Amino acid sequence: QAPKKAKKKVEGGSNVFSMFEQTQIQEFKEAFTIMDQNRDGFIDKADLRDTFAALGRLNVKNEELEDMVKEAPGPINFTVFLTMFGEKLKGTDPEETILNAFKIFQPEGKGHIKADYIKEMLMTQADRFSQEEIKQMFAAFPPDVSGNLDYKNLCYVITHGEEKD
Repeated sequence: QAPKKAKKKVEGGSNVFSMFEQTQIQEFKEAFTIMDQNRDGFIDKADLRDTFAALGRLNVKNEELEDMVKEAPGPINFTVFLTMFGEKLKGTDPEETILNAFKIFQPEGKGHIKADYIKEMLMTQADRFSQEEIKQMFAAFPPDVSGNLDYKNLCYVITHGEEKD
């Protein structure tokens, strides 16, 4: 097997490691290592409790720790940890990128899509949405009377914010 070459930053790639400079990744790795108290490669509730204790904060409520762990789509390894910070730090993709993502589900690019279909896709594919996340999305962007989600408007609001009258 050939030695692995250093990865170049891929434009338009979804690789979380391409979102940060090498020095930033190293800093995140150090933070992850500090938080991974039992050194098993994952940050869990016990690790968070121990990290808080090391910082002098004792008696952290179990619910608070559970809420933190629930922010992740699954077990928190370094890649998930980095992705979570990437989402919080980098904001959102340009409108065009998000519109292109919707074209996967609707190649014609009409600008709207059946709400039931997108709900099913979001709950069954890749980083699955929970029932609560779906509820929040449809509360913010309710489908029209025909049951369609106006994704062009959704993309605009995501990238530009809500219009103020």
